[in-house]
Amino acid sequence: MGSVAAAPGWRLEEYRVWLTGRPASTARAYLGDAAAFCEWAARSGHVGPEEVDRVLLRRYLAHLSTRGYARASVARKAAALRAYFGWCRRNGLVADDPSRRLGAPSPASRLPAVLSPAELEVLLEGRGRPRAGGAADGGGGNGRRRARDRACSLRDDAVLELLYAAGLRVSELCGLDRDGVDLAGRAVTVMGKGAKERRVPIHDRCVEALRRWLEEGRPELVGPDSPPEAVFLNRRAHRLGARDVRRIVDRRSPVPTHPHALRHSMATHLLDGGADLRVVQELLGHASLRTTQIYTHVSRERLVEVYTRAHPRA
Repeated sequence: MGSVAAAPGWRLEEYRVWLTGRPASTARAYLGDAAAFCEWAARSGHVGPEEVDRVLLRRYLAHLSTRGYARASVARKAAALRAYFGWCRRNGLVADDPSRRLGAPSPASRLPAVLSPAELEVLLEGRGRPRAGGAADGGGGNGRRRARDRACSLRDDAVLELLYAAGLRVSELCGLDRDGVDLAGRAVTVMGKGAKERRVPIHDRCVEALRRWLEEGRPELVGPDSPPEAVFLNRRAHRLGARDVRRIVDRRSPVPTHPHALRHSMATHLLDGGADLRVVQELLGHASLRTTQIYTHVSRERLVEVYTRAHPRA
């Protein structure tokens, strides 16, 4: 991307600055996708966005497909191109936006992965136990290590219980502040997508896991540079990050999975239990009911599976 970024016609450095208002992962993906297109276009003699038309963009997407990119990847790159050329249009770099109504292959519909109640029980069990590998007898450093191991175990309990109880996104859990935890009211308040705040109820087991972490575990991990408002800390005394959460799930899950599966599982299990779809939409913080409706498909899949397994004549 270096040579393209240096080419003044594409103005990618200015675009990068504009992207800083978006989430870091989105900004990286959009900038990288725009740069990849600019490099591809430059190889065929195009020196700036004003020389790009809709036909060239469609050729590029077709090129990606022939190179074996998945439909979801091509769709994401098309969205990145729409963002880039929209920015070019607003900044007067192009008279007309060539990416307007740019079509892309629809990503293949994939049902979200859902953990079974038995798998969740294994994932959530072992509350308060020190991790394997803690020190044996003795005091001093060994005692301190045991205390930190137990603190991390209490944190892991609270993290997993909260992901499943409230159906939080990992970013919402990592960004949770102490004033967003209401143990007496059995609820947490998080900042979701689009800077939308929502208050989500939690059950008693989650309340107890959070209480033990905040009272017994968190003080053991606090350091001089710890953010005082952060609910969850890692072993380096910094705010817990997405990779930390992934490692927690990997350590505790009996099957290969990912943190977002706990959110999927919470939604699916609520619907299986008779919860109203709009209630689940509010709990998850979905802007559109259509996003939540995918979980009804999961529930139907499970219904057919149970029927096939249990009905005497199935």
